[in-house]
Amino acid sequence: MRAVTLVVRGFRNLADAEFAVPEAGVALVGPNGHGKTNLIEALAYPVLLRSLRGARDRDLVRFGGPGFHVGLDRDQGPSIRITYVAEAARKTVLIDGAEQRTITEALGHWLAVAFLPADISIVQGGALERRKWLDRLLSLADPHYLSGLLRYRAALAQRNAALRAGDAAAAAAFEPALASYGAAVTAARLAWAEAAASGWQAELDALGETGEVGLRYRGDDALIDPAAWPDRLAASRRRDLQQGQTHVGPQRDDLVLTLDGRALRAYGSTGQQRAAAIALRLLELETIRRERSAEPALLVDDVFAALDGDRQARLACRLMRGQAQRVVAAPRAASLPTELDLPRWSVDHGVVREDG
Repeated sequence: MRAVTLVVRGFRNLADAEFAVPEAGVALVGPNGHGKTNLIEALAYPVLLRSLRGARDRDLVRFGGPGFHVGLDRDQGPSIRITYVAEAARKTVLIDGAEQRTITEALGHWLAVAFLPADISIVQGGALERRKWLDRLLSLADPHYLSGLLRYRAALAQRNAALRAGDAAAAAAFEPALASYGAAVTAARLAWAEAAASGWQAELDALGETGEVGLRYRGDDALIDPAAWPDRLAASRRRDLQQGQTHVGPQRDDLVLTLDGRALRAYGSTGQQRAAAIALRLLELETIRRERSAEPALLVDDVFAALDGDRQARLACRLMRGQAQRVVAAPRAASLPTELDLPRWSVDHGVVREDG
C-alpha cells in the first residue's frame, strides 16, 4: 500500500500543492516549524480522518482560510478525498468519488504507522495513553474491533448518564450491551498482549536494548465471558451509583510494561522509555501488516535525534526492512542515518521542493 499522489489545499502552513510521492518514500529535510510535520500529518490524516497530533479539524486550517482539502491516490485501492469547511464545521469524505455516510465506514482504506517524538507518552503516561494506543492499533487491524469498541463506549456513556441521574433501573437496561461488547473488547486486548509480548522483547533486542522486558494486559480476565458481567456489575452497583460512573470494564484496564521486573514508566531511563515506545510502534506495524495482509506506510517524524549513533543505525535498518513506503522527517540531512537511502525533499516556509 503506497501513496502515489498527495494533494493538500489550505492545510496548516503548507503551500497548496500536488506531490508525486516516490515509491520507496522520501526524506523531508528542513528547519523546525517550516512544515515537515504538517506534511506527515497530511499523509496520516486519511488513516483515522483526524489529526495524528490530536488537533481539532478547525485548527488544521491555514490561518484565515475557509477550510482544507487532503487527497490521496494510491497504487492499490480507492482514492480518498477529504474536505473540511470551517464555517459549517463540516467534513466530507469521498472514497472513489462516493460520499461516505459516516466517518467509521470511511476508515481502513489507507494504513500508516506514525513514529513521533511524543510517543514516549505511551510509556511514561498513565493507563489512558496506553489504552488509546492499543484501541487505535486494534481498530486499524480489525474493523470488527472498532465496531464493538464504539458500541461499548455508547453503552457505557448511557449507563453512566443513568448512574449520575440516580436511576438504577435505567442503568441496568444498558448492562446486556455493556457485557456483550465489553467482553469482546477485553478478549481482543488480552489476546493481543499475550501474543505480542515476545515480539516486543525481540524488537527491543534488535534496537540494542539490554534487559528483560515484559508486556501484559492488566484487567479482570473473567470479563472475556459476557456471563461474568452481571455478578461483577451487581457487586459494584452501589459504588457506581454513589460516584456516577461504571467501575467494571476495560475502560479501567492497563497495558503494563516492565523492565527487569519493574515498572518501565517509573524506573526506566528516558532512553529506555523512548526505545520501548519505538518498539511498540513496530509491534503496531507488524500487527496491522499481519491482520490486514497489507504493508502500512511508515511516517517517521524526527525520532532519530534522541537516539545515539548505534541505535539510529539499528532503527534505520529496521525501518528499511520490507517493502513499506517510508516518509522520514529531520531538521538536517546530517540527522538522517546513512542507512536511510531515500530521495530528499526540502521544506522551507511550507514550500516543499525535490532536492536537485
